[in-house]
Amino acid sequence: MSGNAGGPGSRGDSRPRGGAKDVLDAIQARIVGKQYDEALSDLYDILRDEPENTDALYMSAVCRRYRGEFDAALAQLARLKALAPENGRAHQEEGHANRDMGRPDQALRAYAQASRFNPALVASWRGQLNILARSGRLREAAQAKAQLDHLEQLPRPLVIVIDLMSQGKLLKAEDLCRKFLRKVPHHVEAMRLLADIGIRFGVLADAEFLLESAHEFEPNNVRVHMDYIQALRKRQKFEKALEQARQLLETSPGNPQFQSIYAIECMQTGDYEGALGLFDRVLEKIPGDPVTLTSKGHALKTHGQYDEAVASYRAALTSQPRHGEAWYSLSNLKVYSFTDRELERMHEQVRSDDLSHADRVHLNFALGKAYEDREDFETSFRFYEHGNRSKKAASRYDADRMTGELRAQQRVCVAGMLSRGAEAGHSAGDPIFVVGLPRAGSTLLEQILSSHSRVDGTLELPNVLSLAQQLRRRGRSGPEPDYPDILMELSDEELRQFGQQYIDDTRIHRKSAPFFVDKMPNNFRHIGLIHLILPNAKIIDARRNPMACGFSGYKQLFAEGQQFTYDLADLGQYYRDYVELMDHWDAVLPGKVLCVQYEEVVGDLETQVRRILDHCKLEFEPACLSFYRTDRAVRTPSSEQVRQPIFQSGLDYWRNYEPWLDPLKSALGVDVRRRFGIRSPNPGHPQP
Repeated sequence: MSGNAGGPGSRGDSRPRGGAKDVLDAIQARIVGKQYDEALSDLYDILRDEPENTDALYMSAVCRRYRGEFDAALAQLARLKALAPENGRAHQEEGHANRDMGRPDQALRAYAQASRFNPALVASWRGQLNILARSGRLREAAQAKAQLDHLEQLPRPLVIVIDLMSQGKLLKAEDLCRKFLRKVPHHVEAMRLLADIGIRFGVLADAEFLLESAHEFEPNNVRVHMDYIQALRKRQKFEKALEQARQLLETSPGNPQFQSIYAIECMQTGDYEGALGLFDRVLEKIPGDPVTLTSKGHALKTHGQYDEAVASYRAALTSQPRHGEAWYSLSNLKVYSFTDRELERMHEQVRSDDLSHADRVHLNFALGKAYEDREDFETSFRFYEHGNRSKKAASRYDADRMTGELRAQQRVCVAGMLSRGAEAGHSAGDPIFVVGLPRAGSTLLEQILSSHSRVDGTLELPNVLSLAQQLRRRGRSGPEPDYPDILMELSDEELRQFGQQYIDDTRIHRKSAPFFVDKMPNNFRHIGLIHLILPNAKIIDARRNPMACGFSGYKQLFAEGQQFTYDLADLGQYYRDYVELMDHWDAVLPGKVLCVQYEEVVGDLETQVRRILDHCKLEFEPACLSFYRTDRAVRTPSSEQVRQPIFQSGLDYWRNYEPWLDPLKSALGVDVRRRFGIRSPNPGHPQP
């Protein structure tokens, strides 16, 4: 068949019939049978109707490679990677194509990316091993061989679990892993994988227990020990994580990886001097290591040493100019401005074809900030748009599904059901929850409150989200209904125990004050649960103009947990759902939640501070007005702003980008726009 195989009319009506999966399975069988022309014809039909079908693009690339049409194969893979940047098999197939073209360097890079995104891809580890061994890079070849040996020694079901996890099919992976553990109850690697799934679901307590048990079974298993430390850190058990990191370091005091892990745990407990000393020891062994220099920069930034942080980030970029995290970290200092030469260097890197997905995302956000500082807002927006589009492509966020989840809270958490919280829940009145959307001023409110002598500031505590996930999984794995319906089934004793558990588990973050702030913004989704387990807790809704809040979130690259910020329409829908749910909480729990509008705090700080303190039943203290003088470490993106007095200049900053924000306006809907006095989008944008 000629090179244009797969065009219309290239074959009769022998195309496989059935559902989408059946059709793709039949095409896969054709590829295995080396019927590449027929497979391409079928794939052409699919891609004509579904040009973003990633399975069809992948199979098409495989066929093209087998036919020796390498450029066409790489073109298909480029389309596939644009749609799914972390698709491990796409990168592996790119490696195969480059290998067959006699381009070992490009093949090696592609195989390395493939195995990073999907560690179960045996062919990618073998491909790396072959190339590294032939080029005499024996130390790296030995590392690849160790990974290959590890995979080949694993029971087959666990290799499939790793593969499913890498594809984001976590429920399937969990089910298979649990089935395996029922047959082999103390298999440490299976326990480690199940804990990893638990962490991704946010069920942190279960993950910690699994890893603690696995570590007891195999104390010398380094991978398990490192995962255990990570789980403790995610549960914000920083002292315990530090102790485990110390024990790990004692097994090999000169190991730079263990030194880095211990340094990170030192940072979490506020020992910045200790962390910086350890980073310097690592740099003595690995001079110019960009990852260590970037981590050192983070420690310096959090400690308020901005000039030193800049120097560390720049040193990382001198060593590795394409290290995107260092570029983004410079831009995220807020007060930093890139030089012309730095701007040029960033452009050089972002134009590179073989830049990793993560580095490309970081560089696009950094370039967005660089042009923002130069007041070239259109160019700035385009780079923010590129960065967000890349992040969204690697995300599985579903805005409509989130809408359904939030409306389920309204369906279940009605006034009658919530009224039992006063009797059933734990009586503690210690917590002050600050909820809302990211970039809405929650850090500012926490800083104001923690400046009060009777209030401890903490962190964005994961405890409520973890409890919600625990209840959700309990409903899915047993006879009880799913969350939030399961709330109606919980006994008074269970609610009290959950409240007590929250108080006990968060004590580690407190000092001696009688009250403390939990500023996890996403807790607004679970106010019904909070009221049931802690009816005397105070709740404050940090709210901000949706255009200012939305765009501020759009241009901020969050570490995790805020996937709705990668798309303007998703942002608008999420904000609309948030307002709808907060209106519901106000209706069923009148007076429970104090709404604090960011713009009103900026306009009249003292009045709003007195409102906040009155709601929390705290006497007024002048220190709350000079919150910016605190020397406590702040780990959120707002860390620099809250160390300064409030200024009004940023309130309408989003208007510089208004020409490109119609998707956000449209998704907010008429009611939200009317509530906040926002002009309608230009004609042509659909109105919800």
